[in-house]
Amino acid sequence: MVAIQLPRAGGSLYTYEAGRSATFEVPKGSLKSRVAFSAAHVVCDPFADVDPLNHAQIDWEATMAYRRHLWSLGLGVAEAMDTAQRGMGLNWERAKELISRSIKEARAVGGRVASGAGTDQLAPGPKVTLEDVEAAYEEQCSFIEGQGGEIILMASRALAACAKGPEDYERVYGKILGQVSRPVILHWLGDMFDPALTGYWGHQDLDKAMDVCLNVIRANKDKVDGIKISLLDAQKEIKMRRLLPEGVKMYTGDDFNYPELIRGDEQGFSHALLGIFDAIAPAAAAAIHALDQGDLNRYDAILDKTVALSRHIFQTPTYAYKTGIVFMAYLNGHQSHFRMLGGAEGARSVIHLADLFVLADQAGLLSDPELAVERMRLVLNLAGIR
Repeated sequence: MVAIQLPRAGGSLYTYEAGRSATFEVPKGSLKSRVAFSAAHVVCDPFADVDPLNHAQIDWEATMAYRRHLWSLGLGVAEAMDTAQRGMGLNWERAKELISRSIKEARAVGGRVASGAGTDQLAPGPKVTLEDVEAAYEEQCSFIEGQGGEIILMASRALAACAKGPEDYERVYGKILGQVSRPVILHWLGDMFDPALTGYWGHQDLDKAMDVCLNVIRANKDKVDGIKISLLDAQKEIKMRRLLPEGVKMYTGDDFNYPELIRGDEQGFSHALLGIFDAIAPAAAAAIHALDQGDLNRYDAILDKTVALSRHIFQTPTYAYKTGIVFMAYLNGHQSHFRMLGGAEGARSVIHLADLFVLADQAGLLSDPELAVERMRLVLNLAGIR
């Protein structure tokens, strides 16, 4: 165990001993009972002499190394999603290079990657039309399929801004799904992750919005592998899961309730496409291996300990969760610094980060407690805490 002085709100300090919880030994081999994607973060290049708010650069080797780490655990990678700061520091031009590199890396190591196709090259505005939205989706889908990749069809800020009602969503999604060459994963992202997506599918009411989304899926079920919903509402997800057409998967995006949703019930279960799996990858892989073996007690014991950490990382404002994801990678030695695209490392307080450190340790997710303590001290020192 390694002792460190950590701050509380108000300025007092307390001693914490890290390294009490055992870390995870992940069994080798692929995951069988669930499909599990980790939405992966990108590593900023701290030596690029550019404006970090608008032109931050990516450290490609460290970024690809983290993806190799995820693949080595048996997880798939959901690429160029909001966890990678898509639309929040990562624009479409840079996302194209990220997607291309990840697909090549996945082929080299036998990993699975699915990439986000959206409309973020199109700025929402009063002159944007449905035809513009369709063209933007077509461009991104065409690029990903041209690279030989799988598509995650992301929610569109531009569509949310210009759609007049549910029929506009049905039109756009119907056209795009009619053109793709292989089934895609749809993505319904709640406004807690992106306020610009409020009222998606043409309704503020989630049940009515769900009906529209289900209509789209039923009309195009041969082109839909599954849907990821990120609403942080377990009952809404279970309701929708039970209404999906046969053969269409539910991928949970619920970073608050994922253990119970992946575990499932007598009527089914959710697969996973989660941002928190970036931060808890060893625990996620070990838990699904336990599920593969029918060991539900071990599954619960592993994942239940991670929930407090996940709820902390994803606390409001939820969209700032990327800061905690990258901080975990820094603590565990997957990158040499705590810098992010757009300066997003400053989106959480030092108290938040200190509490995250404790919760990660209690969940057995600090792979090298001595290194984690050393790096936590550097962050505290930068904040004037010694």
